[in-house]
Amino acid sequence: MTSSIKLVLFDMEGVLSHYDRSARTERLSQITGKPPEAVRHAIWGSGLEARSDAGEITDAEYLRELGGLLGCVVSRDEWLAARHASITPNTQTLAVAAQLAARHRIAVLTNNSHLVTDHIGYLNPPVARLFGPHVYAAADFGAAKPAAKAYLGCVGRLGVDAGETLFIDDSDANVQGAIDAGLHAYKFVDAHALSQALSRFDLTWRESGSPLKNATARRVT
Repeated sequence: MTSSIKLVLFDMEGVLSHYDRSARTERLSQITGKPPEAVRHAIWGSGLEARSDAGEITDAEYLRELGGLLGCVVSRDEWLAARHASITPNTQTLAVAAQLAARHRIAVLTNNSHLVTDHIGYLNPPVARLFGPHVYAAADFGAAKPAAKAYLGCVGRLGVDAGETLFIDDSDANVQGAIDAGLHAYKFVDAHALSQALSRFDLTWRESGSPLKNATARRVT
């Protein structure tokens, strides 16, 4: 069987890295001197983060509005320090992605602003090294997952058809959004299950010693 998949598109947080929202909240609370509940409201409760991820506001506007909600100035470096505290690379999933990269195109589509992708080398060095320039923020495409515009904008930029793309995400809504947009999609649970599922599309690496060797097929949803 020859795979029809030309691109494997990964979500970042929850797949390629672990995301700790509480660590981010606590770090920004320490930086600003504001209570954690105020930080949580400013970022998520107000809808500011969602607007930023969808590309509705610029990075400068985001930082200015965040500061306004907290009653202080939040610099880019301070924001990045807090964001860095929230990210732990998932080495097992990155190993699977590295195996794929030897034979297949890979990229990242993450619900984030350019503050994340422009500084990915600092925030998530292993992802930056493996994926190079192909780490895309949903903000690039003017919509956040699970909107079809996010997926189709990303694959269009990469010159690949939706039906030739396998999307991997840990969110049911984002997986369904990808399917609705015409992509193949798989809900991520862990690296071992992913390595098994990849055989469904004949994307496994078959050299001795590979973690993908002897992978068995399972239904991809």
